[in-house]
Amino acid sequence: MQLEDLNKEYDKLQEKYGAKELNSIYNGGCKNNPNICFVFMNPTGKSVAAAKTWKGIKSPWIGTKNIWDLFYAVNLLEGEIYTKIKSIKGSEWTEEFASIVYNDIEKHKYFITNLGKCTQVDARELPNEVFKKYLHLLEKEFEIINPKVIILFGNQVSSIILNEKIAVSQCRKKMFEKEINNKKYKFYSVYYPVGNGRFNIDKSIEDIKWIMKELALDT
Repeated sequence: MQLEDLNKEYDKLQEKYGAKELNSIYNGGCKNNPNICFVFMNPTGKSVAAAKTWKGIKSPWIGTKNIWDLFYAVNLLEGEIYTKIKSIKGSEWTEEFASIVYNDIEKHKYFITNLGKCTQVDARELPNEVFKKYLHLLEKEFEIINPKVIILFGNQVSSIILNEKIAVSQCRKKMFEKEINNKKYKFYSVYYPVGNGRFNIDKSIEDIKWIMKELALDT
């Protein structure tokens, strides 16, 4: 099975749980044994790749600014690309530039995805039951890409994926293991670094740097 085989299922769930005028956002980056798989919540209409007119890659955070502060701070994004991201408007992202960004992500050996692929018009809170509809598909993503470590952003995403009540503030730098289809995966939970969680981005950066050093992923 390939990642692309999951997209039809994501599109069906977009029809049920997402904005009808927007497309699903899937994933992107290094698809073959990445050092890190980063898992966020769900995309919003701020991503220009969700537009029906967009013909390029449908990967997370295209056309946004703030999240790239984190990737640049942990040395996972080239400075020239980061500078351009910060200097242009979201609407000025082209399909070509999106590919350049994700080629750089692939070069840095990480993968970006969301637990939920249902794009909303805004950052409205989704109930656990919606996110749980995506869990088995996300676990298939893990099986396909086989990451060395999986970093989960925020309490809600962490709790659903790990199937236990998680408070990031209580488990910083703590490794969790979960077995999926007879293979154990390593997980860490970190603060959500954008939106309402923007004030925690320094803690997110600190923890990700620590994880990378601890697992020798920063060499």
